[in-house]
Amino acid sequence: MTDKRTQQMADQSNTEKPPEDWTTGDEPMTGAQRSYLKTLSEEAKAPFDESLTKAQASLRIDELQQVTGRGQPRKDERPHMAEAGDAEADAHGADVRGVSDRE
Repeated sequence: MTDKRTQQMADQSNTEKPPEDWTTGDEPMTGAQRSYLKTLSEEAKAPFDESLTKAQASLRIDELQQVTGRGQPRKDERPHMAEAGDAEADAHGADVRGVSDRE
């Protein structure tokens, strides 16, 4: 069972916290950030700055994902309108049928 305080704080997940508010945001970027940022920089033909902090690297990754299209659903993965009789797509794009094929 979840207590009331936890329920009240549920909409304030730290995965949603802006990088400038991270308590460790001023630490050097992680190895994973460095690797991904280097890849994005190469694809975007943009300079790679090894001196970025965790927070700065996160923001730069967001910027370069917009440039390269990485980190965004591909066109064929986006939810689409189902026609009558077609399977509907759930929030993750998987096919969901209202009635089992075995029934």
